[in-house]
Amino acid sequence: MAVEKSIYSDEYQRLCALLKELRREAELTQVQVAKALGVPQSFVSKYESGERRLDVIELGHVARALGLSLRDVLDRFGA
Repeated sequence: MAVEKSIYSDEYQRLCALLKELRREAELTQVQVAKALGVPQSFVSKYESGERRLDVIELGHVARALGLSLRDVLDRFGA
C-alpha cells in the first residue's frame, strides 16, 4: 500500500470532514472550538477545509475540545 503524502489525499479530506461533522454533532461553532483550543477561529477553519494539516498531538487537543477522546475520533474515522 502506497502512502499518499499530500494534505489533499482522499483519506485526509475524509478526516477533515469527520472533524467538521463531530463539531456539528457537539453543537459547537468554530469560534467555540477555537476558544477551547486557545487559537484563532481561522485555525479551525483551515483544518476543517484541509488547508492545514494536524499532527497527532493537535488532533488529540481537537478531540478533547469536542468532548471526545482521540480514540473516539479514530474509531469513528475507521468505521
